[in-house]
Amino acid sequence: MSRQRANPTSGELELLNLLWERGALSLSEVHDQVGREVGYTTVQTRLNRLVDKGWVEKAKSGRQPTRYAAVLESAAVRETQLDHFVSKVAQGSVVPLVAHLVQAASLTQGELTELRNLIRDAERRHQQQNEEQ
Repeated sequence: MSRQRANPTSGELELLNLLWERGALSLSEVHDQVGREVGYTTVQTRLNRLVDKGWVEKAKSGRQPTRYAAVLESAAVRETQLDHFVSKVAQGSVVPLVAHLVQAASLTQGELTELRNLIRDAERRHQQQNEEQ
């Protein structure tokens, strides 16, 4: 499926995370793996809503129980939620978010290298855009 803008509720995201991590699951498997007390019919309703939204597909094979699989990419959800967060909390600026994460977290050398590479790539894109104008 192509990447689409999606902003699932926390309950929907909980089920999507299970499907992303474990692959296709039956309703009872999802219910068993939720990890907290939640009604069976609540899980069923949420899964059906995800199917209706086109974020999850369900398939039946022979006598096997119906299995649910995520169609929506986790990256699409992550991007939408991060964009929303930056817009809402940091008024559209990524600097406060990055500054907080860098100052509050104990970053590994690999993470620092990755951040440097991301900044270098962003600088190159910015320079190319300026040259094209």
